[in-house]
Amino acid sequence: MKNFIQRGDVITVTAPTGGVTSGQGVLVGNLFGVAATTVAEGESVEIATVGVYELPKLVSAVIAAGARVAWDGTAKQVVLPGTGMAPIGIATFASGNGVTTVRVRLDGIATAAA
Repeated sequence: MKNFIQRGDVITVTAPTGGVTSGQGVLVGNLFGVAATTVAEGESVEIATVGVYELPKLVSAVIAAGARVAWDGTAKQVVLPGTGMAPIGIATFASGNGVTTVRVRLDGIATAAA
């Protein structure tokens, strides 16, 4: 097709304020993904919008396997869904209190803070 751009599992966006680090969650408007490289604010960066990634989480959060999870764009970590948090996917493993990461299957869909 002459109008095809890309598959969409990896999308190029402009790095938000503060730039991004490879492997970091990135929220640009209503689009969430994981940065492929480290770039400065305003530079182009590819983000993966689908797949399973280990991401930082709120240490006190207790997340069950299969639970919906969200992204806290201010703290840059996975949290349970709630007001002001952007839904990003499903936890693939349980992650309890005191654990600093959680594995998340990204939905790859547009998100909006609750």
